[in-house]
Amino acid sequence: QVQLVESGGGLVQPGGSLTLSCVMSESILRFNSTAWYRRAPGKLRGLVAEIGSGGSTNYAASVQGRFTISSDNAKNTVYLQMNNLKIEDTALYQCAVQFVEPGWAPIYYWGKGTQVTVSS
Repeated sequence: QVQLVESGGGLVQPGGSLTLSCVMSESILRFNSTAWYRRAPGKLRGLVAEIGSGGSTNYAASVQGRFTISSDNAKNTVYLQMNNLKIEDTALYQCAVQFVEPGWAPIYYWGKGTQVTVSS
């Protein structure tokens, strides 16, 4: 089955930067889209950024202009570059992919996540 492994999280001060990585066990080309989600304590999990198979991207308004999602097909890896981090960015960040079989509903696979903590 598909496995996703995130890395790159850690503790950073406000205004700092981090780059998260999500290594996939299968080619990115097999998926309809890949995305980063996050869940902060006491809050619902929400979409941070996603990238479609055609390269189109979508970002949450709260991270627009600060975060960038990208992929390296040769390495089966999706990245999330996070700049100008804010305290409210603190959350568990999870990688997810959408797989679609013709005639079937989409299937989603999730990584366990990597913790990002922004604190002074």
